[in-house]
Amino acid sequence: MPTGTWWFIGAAWGELLLAAVLLRTRSGTSGTSDVPPPQALALLRGGRRAAVTVALVALHQRGAVAAGRKRTIRANGGPGRTRDPVQLGVHGALRRALALRALTQRPEARRAVDALRGELCGAGLLRPPARLWAARALLGCVPVTAVAGPFAAGASGAGLAVALAAAAPPVLVAPALLRLPDTTGAARRLLVDLRERYPLPAHRREVTDGWLVQLYVALYGDPALALFLPRFSRDGGLLDRPPGNGRAYGNGRAYGDDRPAGGGPEAGGASC
Repeated sequence: MPTGTWWFIGAAWGELLLAAVLLRTRSGTSGTSDVPPPQALALLRGGRRAAVTVALVALHQRGAVAAGRKRTIRANGGPGRTRDPVQLGVHGALRRALALRALTQRPEARRAVDALRGELCGAGLLRPPARLWAARALLGCVPVTAVAGPFAAGASGAGLAVALAAAAPPVLVAPALLRLPDTTGAARRLLVDLRERYPLPAHRREVTDGWLVQLYVALYGDPALALFLPRFSRDGGLLDRPPGNGRAYGNGRAYGDDRPAGGGPEAGGASC
Protein backbone atom coordinates (compact mmCIF):
# COMPACT_ATOMS: atom_id res chain seq x y z
CA MET A 1 0.00 0.00 0.00
CA PRO A 2 1.45 3.41 -0.97
CA THR A 3 2.87 5.45 1.92
CA GLY A 4 0.72 8.41 0.90
CA THR A 5 -2.39 6.42 1.77
CA TRP A 6 -1.49 6.42 5.46
CA TRP A 7 -1.00 10.16 5.34
CA PHE A 8 -4.57 10.58 4.16
CA ILE A 9 -5.90 8.22 6.83
CA GLY A 10 -3.91 10.04 9.51
CA ALA A 11 -5.25 13.36 8.24
CA ALA A 12 -8.83 12.08 8.50
CA TRP A 13 -8.25 11.02 12.10
CA GLY A 14 -6.61 14.37 12.81
CA GLU A 15 -9.59 16.26 11.40
CA LEU A 16 -11.94 14.21 13.54
CA LEU A 17 -9.97 14.73 16.73
CA LEU A 18 -9.54 18.46 16.13
CA ALA A 19 -13.27 18.82 15.49
CA ALA A 20 -14.02 16.97 18.73
CA VAL A 21 -11.75 19.37 20.63
CA LEU A 22 -13.52 22.37 19.10
CA LEU A 23 -16.92 20.97 20.03
CA ARG A 24 -15.91 20.32 23.60
CA THR A 25 -17.09 22.95 26.08
CA ARG A 26 -16.32 23.60 29.70
CA SER A 27 -18.82 22.76 32.39
CA GLY A 28 -21.82 25.04 32.49
CA THR A 29 -23.46 26.80 35.41
CA SER A 30 -26.58 24.63 35.51
CA GLY A 31 -25.66 23.34 38.94
CA THR A 32 -26.39 26.70 40.55
CA SER A 33 -29.75 27.50 42.14
CA ASP A 34 -30.27 30.61 39.99
CA VAL A 35 -32.72 30.29 37.11
CA PRO A 36 -31.47 32.07 33.96
CA PRO A 37 -33.71 34.81 32.54
CA PRO A 38 -36.65 33.52 30.45
CA GLN A 39 -35.22 34.95 27.24
CA ALA A 40 -31.99 33.04 27.82
CA LEU A 41 -33.90 29.81 28.37
CA ALA A 42 -35.95 30.45 25.26
CA LEU A 43 -32.78 30.96 23.24
CA LEU A 44 -31.47 27.62 24.47
CA ARG A 45 -34.73 25.86 23.64
CA GLY A 46 -35.75 27.40 20.33
CA GLY A 47 -33.12 29.84 19.13
CA ARG A 48 -33.51 33.49 18.11
CA ARG A 49 -37.24 33.31 17.33
CA ALA A 50 -38.06 31.86 20.74
CA ALA A 51 -36.00 34.52 22.56
CA VAL A 52 -37.73 37.34 20.68
CA THR A 53 -41.12 35.74 21.40
CA VAL A 54 -40.50 35.74 25.15
CA ALA A 55 -39.34 39.36 24.97
CA LEU A 56 -42.62 40.21 23.22
CA VAL A 57 -44.58 38.42 25.93
CA ALA A 58 -42.84 40.52 28.61
CA LEU A 59 -43.47 43.72 26.65
CA HIS A 60 -47.10 42.77 26.07
CA GLN A 61 -47.61 42.19 29.79
CA ARG A 62 -46.65 45.87 30.32
CA GLY A 63 -48.82 47.05 27.42
CA ALA A 64 -45.77 48.05 25.38
CA VAL A 65 -46.67 45.96 22.30
CA ALA A 66 -49.88 44.65 20.79
CA ALA A 67 -50.99 42.54 17.87
CA GLY A 68 -51.20 44.48 14.61
CA ARG A 69 -52.95 43.74 11.37
CA LYS A 70 -52.29 40.61 9.34
CA ARG A 71 -50.41 38.69 12.07
CA THR A 72 -47.93 41.41 12.91
CA ILE A 73 -46.68 43.03 16.12
CA ARG A 74 -46.73 46.79 16.70
CA ALA A 75 -45.37 49.05 19.42
CA ASN A 76 -48.01 50.37 21.80
CA GLY A 77 -46.10 53.10 23.61
CA GLY A 78 -42.76 53.01 25.37
CA PRO A 79 -41.02 49.83 26.58
CA GLY A 80 -41.89 50.50 30.19
CA ARG A 81 -39.57 50.21 33.16
CA THR A 82 -37.16 47.59 31.95
CA ARG A 83 -33.41 47.41 31.51
CA ASP A 84 -33.46 44.04 29.78
CA PRO A 85 -31.35 44.42 26.61
CA VAL A 86 -33.37 41.94 24.55
CA GLN A 87 -36.68 43.57 25.41
CA LEU A 88 -35.27 47.01 24.66
CA GLY A 89 -33.76 45.81 21.39
CA VAL A 90 -37.00 44.16 20.28
CA HIS A 91 -39.08 47.20 21.19
CA GLY A 92 -36.62 49.51 19.46
CA ALA A 93 -36.98 47.50 16.25
CA LEU A 94 -40.74 48.09 16.15
CA ARG A 95 -40.73 51.43 14.35
CA ARG A 96 -43.57 49.94 12.33
CA ALA A 97 -45.68 46.81 12.59
CA LEU A 98 -43.62 43.72 11.73
CA ALA A 99 -44.20 40.01 11.39
CA LEU A 100 -42.24 37.94 13.91
CA ARG A 101 -39.83 36.58 11.30
CA ALA A 102 -39.00 40.08 10.07
CA LEU A 103 -38.66 41.34 13.63
CA THR A 104 -36.05 38.70 14.50
CA GLN A 105 -33.90 39.96 11.62
CA ARG A 106 -33.99 43.65 12.54
CA PRO A 107 -30.52 44.92 13.56
CA GLU A 108 -31.65 46.10 17.00
CA ALA A 109 -33.15 42.73 17.86
CA ARG A 110 -30.30 40.75 16.31
CA ARG A 111 -27.63 42.63 18.26
CA ALA A 112 -29.47 42.14 21.54
CA VAL A 113 -30.00 38.40 20.99
CA ASP A 114 -26.41 37.95 19.78
CA ALA A 115 -25.15 39.60 22.98
CA LEU A 116 -27.27 37.19 25.01
CA ARG A 117 -25.91 34.30 22.94
CA GLY A 118 -22.39 35.44 23.80
CA GLU A 119 -23.21 35.35 27.50
CA LEU A 120 -24.56 31.82 27.18
CA CYS A 121 -21.44 30.74 25.30
CA GLY A 122 -19.34 32.13 28.14
CA ALA A 123 -21.45 30.17 30.63
CA GLY A 124 -20.84 26.93 28.73
CA LEU A 125 -24.47 26.55 27.67
CA LEU A 126 -23.98 27.27 23.96
CA ARG A 127 -21.11 26.37 21.66
CA PRO A 128 -19.35 29.45 20.24
CA PRO A 129 -20.46 29.96 16.61
CA ALA A 130 -16.92 30.29 15.22
CA ARG A 131 -15.75 27.04 16.84
CA LEU A 132 -18.95 25.29 15.80
CA TRP A 133 -18.52 26.39 12.18
CA ALA A 134 -14.86 25.33 12.13
CA ALA A 135 -15.68 21.93 13.67
CA ARG A 136 -18.43 21.27 11.13
CA ALA A 137 -16.15 22.24 8.27
CA LEU A 138 -13.53 19.78 9.52
CA LEU A 139 -16.11 17.04 9.95
CA GLY A 140 -17.33 17.60 6.41
CA CYS A 141 -13.80 17.02 5.16
CA VAL A 142 -13.34 13.73 7.03
CA PRO A 143 -15.17 11.45 4.53
CA VAL A 144 -13.50 13.12 1.55
CA THR A 145 -10.03 12.75 3.08
CA ALA A 146 -10.58 9.20 4.31
CA VAL A 147 -12.26 7.75 1.21
CA ALA A 148 -10.88 9.77 -1.69
CA GLY A 149 -7.37 9.87 -0.25
CA PRO A 150 -6.45 6.21 -0.79
CA PHE A 151 -7.70 6.35 -4.38
CA ALA A 152 -5.70 9.53 -4.99
CA ALA A 153 -2.60 7.85 -3.54
CA GLY A 154 -2.98 4.94 -5.96
CA ALA A 155 -3.95 2.22 -3.49
CA SER A 156 -5.57 -0.86 -4.98
CA GLY A 157 -6.49 -4.45 -4.18
CA ALA A 158 -5.83 -5.62 -0.66
CA GLY A 159 -4.04 -2.41 0.20
CA LEU A 160 -7.12 -0.38 -0.72
CA ALA A 161 -9.34 -2.64 1.40
CA VAL A 162 -7.04 -2.22 4.41
CA ALA A 163 -6.96 1.56 3.91
CA LEU A 164 -10.75 1.83 3.72
CA ALA A 165 -11.15 -0.33 6.83
CA ALA A 166 -8.73 1.90 8.74
CA ALA A 167 -10.62 4.98 7.54
CA ALA A 168 -14.07 3.61 8.45
CA PRO A 169 -14.15 4.73 12.15
CA PRO A 170 -13.70 8.47 11.51
CA VAL A 171 -16.12 8.31 8.58
CA LEU A 172 -18.77 6.73 10.82
CA VAL A 173 -18.18 9.05 13.79
CA ALA A 174 -18.14 12.32 11.82
CA PRO A 175 -21.90 12.34 10.97
CA ALA A 176 -22.78 11.81 14.64
CA LEU A 177 -20.69 14.83 15.65
CA LEU A 178 -22.21 16.88 12.82
CA ARG A 179 -25.63 16.34 14.37
CA LEU A 180 -24.63 17.84 17.72
CA PRO A 181 -26.85 20.86 18.45
CA ASP A 182 -25.66 24.35 19.32
CA THR A 183 -26.65 23.72 22.93
CA THR A 184 -24.32 21.84 25.22
CA GLY A 185 -25.17 18.93 27.47
CA ALA A 186 -25.29 21.32 30.44
CA ALA A 187 -27.95 23.40 28.67
CA ARG A 188 -30.08 20.39 27.83
CA ARG A 189 -29.86 19.15 31.42
CA LEU A 190 -30.85 22.61 32.64
CA LEU A 191 -33.96 22.66 30.44
CA VAL A 192 -34.97 19.16 31.53
CA ASP A 193 -34.52 20.08 35.19
CA LEU A 194 -36.57 23.26 34.87
CA ARG A 195 -39.40 21.46 33.06
CA GLU A 196 -39.52 19.00 35.96
CA ARG A 197 -39.59 21.86 38.47
CA TYR A 198 -42.10 23.90 36.47
CA PRO A 199 -44.55 21.60 34.69
CA LEU A 200 -47.01 23.39 32.43
CA PRO A 201 -50.19 23.99 34.46
CA ALA A 202 -53.54 22.69 33.33
CA HIS A 203 -55.17 26.10 33.37
CA ARG A 204 -53.92 29.68 33.21
CA ARG A 205 -55.78 30.74 36.34
CA GLU A 206 -53.26 28.67 38.31
CA VAL A 207 -50.56 31.26 37.48
CA THR A 208 -50.80 34.92 38.48
CA ASP A 209 -47.09 35.82 38.31
CA GLY A 210 -46.10 37.49 35.03
CA TRP A 211 -42.51 36.25 35.31
CA LEU A 212 -43.75 32.68 35.57
CA VAL A 213 -45.79 33.16 32.40
CA GLN A 214 -42.59 34.20 30.61
CA LEU A 215 -40.80 31.18 32.08
CA TYR A 216 -43.48 28.78 30.85
CA VAL A 217 -43.37 30.30 27.36
CA ALA A 218 -39.58 30.01 27.38
CA LEU A 219 -39.70 26.34 28.40
CA TYR A 220 -42.70 25.11 26.38
CA GLY A 221 -43.26 27.48 23.46
CA ASP A 222 -46.56 27.15 21.59
CA PRO A 223 -48.57 25.27 24.26
CA ALA A 224 -47.75 27.96 26.85
CA LEU A 225 -48.54 30.78 24.42
CA ALA A 226 -51.91 29.23 23.59
CA LEU A 227 -52.63 28.73 27.28
CA PHE A 228 -51.71 32.15 28.66
CA LEU A 229 -51.95 34.55 25.70
CA PRO A 230 -54.18 32.87 23.11
CA ARG A 231 -55.53 35.94 21.33
CA PHE A 232 -52.26 37.88 21.29
CA SER A 233 -50.36 34.80 20.07
CA ARG A 234 -52.88 34.13 17.30
CA ASP A 235 -53.35 37.70 16.09
CA GLY A 236 -49.66 38.55 16.42
CA GLY A 237 -48.44 35.46 14.58
CA LEU A 238 -46.30 34.18 17.43
CA LEU A 239 -47.09 30.49 17.09
CA ASP A 240 -44.68 28.26 15.22
CA ARG A 241 -47.57 26.03 14.10
CA PRO A 242 -50.89 27.85 14.23
CA PRO A 243 -53.56 25.23 14.99
CA GLY A 244 -56.76 24.91 13.04
CA ASN A 245 -60.14 25.88 14.43
CA GLY A 246 -61.12 23.83 17.43
CA ARG A 247 -57.75 22.12 17.85
CA ALA A 248 -57.12 21.62 21.54
CA TYR A 249 -53.92 21.95 23.50
CA GLY A 250 -52.87 20.08 26.61
CA ASN A 251 -55.21 22.05 28.88
CA GLY A 252 -58.24 20.58 27.10
CA ARG A 253 -59.48 23.95 25.82
CA ALA A 254 -59.77 24.81 22.17
CA TYR A 255 -57.31 27.43 20.96
CA GLY A 256 -60.05 29.77 19.84
CA ASP A 257 -61.65 29.96 23.30
CA ASP A 258 -60.19 33.14 24.79
CA ARG A 259 -62.57 33.41 27.72
CA PRO A 260 -60.67 33.65 31.01
CA ALA A 261 -61.37 30.72 33.29
CA GLY A 262 -63.81 31.53 36.02
CA GLY A 263 -64.32 35.05 34.71
CA GLY A 264 -60.98 36.19 36.17
CA PRO A 265 -58.15 38.10 34.45
CA GLU A 266 -55.61 36.40 32.29
CA ALA A 267 -52.53 35.09 34.12
CA GLY A 268 -49.60 37.37 34.60
CA GLY A 269 -51.58 40.52 33.84
CA ALA A 270 -51.33 39.91 30.11
CA SER A 271 -54.28 41.31 28.22
CA CYS A 272 -54.97 39.08 25.28
